[in-house]
Amino acid sequence: MDPTLLPGQLLARGVCRHLASHGFAVIEEFVPDRGLRVDVMALGPKGELWVVECKSSRADFLGDAKWQGYLEWCDRYFWAVDEAFPTDLLPEGTGLIIADSYDAEILRMSPETKLTPARRKKMLQKFAVHAARRLQALRDPGAGLHWG
Repeated sequence: MDPTLLPGQLLARGVCRHLASHGFAVIEEFVPDRGLRVDVMALGPKGELWVVECKSSRADFLGDAKWQGYLEWCDRYFWAVDEAFPTDLLPEGTGLIIADSYDAEILRMSPETKLTPARRKKMLQKFAVHAARRLQALRDPGAGLHWG
């Protein structure tokens, strides 16, 4: 395991690997709107947008008061936790992914709530800009690009 990554980041890595293996493009720590930051935003092969929140402990989950604000920014919403997490804490009507730092498995599919066309367009553009800026920042770290 990478000692520089926090437990939630390790879960996100496993989630991203799993979703990528199913044709999704993924971005960690994505900001859909001011004041919100989702752990994983995933763009599927059919244009679907999923949000995955990674919770590494009971305290991490109980301290998350913003998760319902993420629902309006995706077609499906998931929690990703490790196999020791008490999943009975997680709200009904949300998806469930069991993950570790290497892979993940979707145990419960989230119900689909399709984004409006205008919201989808905004999110796809934001996803593309964010991904391009992050790639550019990796290729040229001294450029001083800001991509919040």
